[in-house]
Amino acid sequence: MKQFLLAFDQILEKLTQAAAILAGIFLLATAFIIVYEVIMRGLFHAPTEWVLEISTYFIIVAGFLGLAITYRQRAHIQVDLLSSKFSKKNSRNINLCLNLLATFTFLIFMTESMDQVTASFLYHKLSPSILRFPLFIPQFALVLGSALLLLEIIRRFLFDLFGLPDKLPTPDITDKNTKGVH
Repeated sequence: MKQFLLAFDQILEKLTQAAAILAGIFLLATAFIIVYEVIMRGLFHAPTEWVLEISTYFIIVAGFLGLAITYRQRAHIQVDLLSSKFSKKNSRNINLCLNLLATFTFLIFMTESMDQVTASFLYHKLSPSILRFPLFIPQFALVLGSALLLLEIIRRFLFDLFGLPDKLPTPDITDKNTKGVH
């Protein structure tokens, strides 16, 4: 089982890294098209009709594709006000329960998002703008990002359950500089 989990971890890490790179590309593209809009509007008095919509889609896509890497690297906000009071064993058990809860939450979110993507695709839903952009394309980022995050949550749950070491050390909850929120 441990060998399977380690292989799963390596594959998932590559997928998560690829999603993170893609999220960065979307953020960079957003910056470029906003600069383009500023130049067109400011210098040539010719505002674009597409930059706001496309940049909004790009930011949403980047945000959802970045969920998994944020969770994997423990870069998300954690409040340890109560968990710092528990023993390591109890803290581990609480984390296992919270990961189970997060798994069910994101499983529901992912399936509902997939239903939305499917409906948008089947009914040819388009954006209510001049672009008439197919909505299932940016909506699919919710499914993809949620699926990767869900896999990362399951990975951490299984690693904690079987006592496998994570590549990143667990933050020291007794550190005076990070007490309360990190």
